Amino acid sequence: MKKLSLLMAVLVLSFNVAAKEWKTIRIGVEGAYPPFSKTEADGTVTGFDIDIANALCAQMQAKCTLVKQDWDGIIPALMARKFDAIIATMDITEARKKKIAFSDKYQHIPARFVALKGTEYQATNAFMKGKKIGVQRATTMDLYISDNFPSAKIKRYGSADEAYLDLKATRLDYVMADSAAISDGLLAKDGGDKFEFVGPKLNDPKWFGDGAGIAIRKQDKDLAKQFNAAIKAIRADGTYQKIQDKYFDFDVYGG
Repeated sequence: MKKLSLLMAVLVLSFNVAAKEWKTIRIGVEGAYPPFSKTEADGTVTGFDIDIANALCAQMQAKCTLVKQDWDGIIPALMARKFDAIIATMDITEARKKKIAFSDKYQHIPARFVALKGTEYQATNAFMKGKKIGVQRATTMDLYISDNFPSAKIKRYGSADEAYLDLKATRLDYVMADSAAISDGLLAKDGGDKFEFVGPKLNDPKWFGDGAGIAIRKQDKDLAKQFNAAIKAIRADGTYQKIQDKYFDFDVYGG
């Protein structure tokens, strides 16, 4: 009888764990990285990441709340349970996977350097010695620059927009960010015609991972499974394509 009772208790516990379904989800977003996310004058957050988040929540039939969070504190806030997931163009890297887990990718866009037109560029530490490079702190671009150009003068910012301002003011020689973010946040804006991409597209998995995924806490694997199923569904039914075409004229999902 005791063995039967124990078995039933184990089965009930296993069912409860396996049957968990997320119907209320808090999602951390940045709001300072257009066209992926930006904060409007009325305080609302819009952009590709926001539309993707809303589409995934609709597919999962979940009630989602978006929580705005500065980038450099976004992972600590996830771990502190300020929200349950991060949808903020976060690259899936081995270093991050030591702390958190990810869904499958939902986009994969290369990083690039941008500089004043006519600026020479060589991808060597010797050439970059003393050059002033701007980058958003705690990003994969930050890691890439730190590893490859340690002799450069690296200036780290809370947002990419802050780096663009210093580039325009000639306080920087280069800025590095996602190519789509540079196109929208700098090149397409007033005065952007004075700047151009320099160097190749950069997507080496050693630094840039395997695309951007939805970050979650490691113990919330059931939530990752729900997001994975939803990503596949919105790609299959055309929803993803409609959102992509609203912001980009190229394939952001990648091969």
